[in-house]
Amino acid sequence: MEAFFVSLGVVALGEMGDKTQLLAFVLAAKFKRPLPIILGVLTATLVNHVFAGLLGQWVAAQLGPTLLRWVVGLSFLGMAGWVLVPDRIDQAGEAGGATRAGLGIYGTTLAAFFLAEFGDKTQIATAALAARYPDLLAVVAGTTAGMMLSDIPAILLGNRFARKIPMRIVHGIASAIFAVLGLLALLNVGAVFGP
Repeated sequence: MEAFFVSLGVVALGEMGDKTQLLAFVLAAKFKRPLPIILGVLTATLVNHVFAGLLGQWVAAQLGPTLLRWVVGLSFLGMAGWVLVPDRIDQAGEAGGATRAGLGIYGTTLAAFFLAEFGDKTQIATAALAARYPDLLAVVAGTTAGMMLSDIPAILLGNRFARKIPMRIVHGIASAIFAVLGLLALLNVGAVFGP
């Protein structure tokens, strides 16, 4: 359960103000049909996070425990800094012309979200969490739930929601969580990080 809850919390906070959450706002404003957008986000997130989780577990298997601890710890510390940099998207480019290609709202969302999420903070965090925790299902379920927890309100409430949340505080909290996880990993705190 620890893997699920840590993954959920880290990604839910890390997603706030992220380019994929901004993309969810754009798609919701453009199409005004939340259900296919939510399903597209869910599908793209699952595919991306399964891939990231498998990659994280492969990396963990290739490295010894000491080197893995350093890689995961430094990755989390890097994420702590990265999450403080707000994302922006090119609204016309990211959410644009795909519907003209016959993809529909679901297909457009799936394609746009998949591409936007590839190499994104939350996908990299998923890989690091999967390297840290051996339970891939719990990590992917947690990171996916965290994405949906952040993105569904963005889709349903649009820009009104974004304006009311102090993003600087949310990013600071997310950064602090990543920093603590990184330091615990580097210090090899067994109760939290494991052997």
